[in-house]
Amino acid sequence: MQTLTPPQKLMRTRDLEAQGWNRVAIGVMLRRGQLVRIDRGLYASPDFVPTDESSLAQVSIKYPKAVFCLLTALRLHGLTTQNPHEVWIAIEHKANTPKMDHPPLHIIRSTGVALSEGVEQITVDGVVQVPVMGIAKTIVDCFKFRNKIGLDVAIEALKEAWYAKKVTMDELHYFAKICRVENVMRPYMETLA
Repeated sequence: MQTLTPPQKLMRTRDLEAQGWNRVAIGVMLRRGQLVRIDRGLYASPDFVPTDESSLAQVSIKYPKAVFCLLTALRLHGLTTQNPHEVWIAIEHKANTPKMDHPPLHIIRSTGVALSEGVEQITVDGVVQVPVMGIAKTIVDCFKFRNKIGLDVAIEALKEAWYAKKVTMDELHYFAKICRVENVMRPYMETLA
């Protein structure tokens, strides 16, 4: 039997099948210790060492259409002192609810350009590309969902990004218009300009 030598550490069942492994072979690899089951339909090589970002890679591999947002995006962009105990993801309004044993998920539902605009790809665990809301879109989303995360978090993120020159007023205005929070954000943006 072949040994498992994929370029990445985390794999879905379909990724293993695309490499030529059928479900019987996957079961044999599990019994021999050549593969470790992380979650339903998600596997890792036995030398897998979890990092702080491993949970994000797991979510992204299992649910590739989910986009990391709000507190999770702020942490990825280094714009918060918050360390959320849940992974915040945005999904399509009518999509099936993602279910995972670990990590716990906090789901935000969105549609159209409010979900698709401002998404960037970043690399976690050195190999996995994950979709995350960009800095400007994340800040605007924080104001949009201020009742869920707190206005103080949104203001802190806005100030941090502005003083670090990570966003422009044009970017903020663009996403504020898309998310319909221009009037909410205006007084906070005017104090910075």
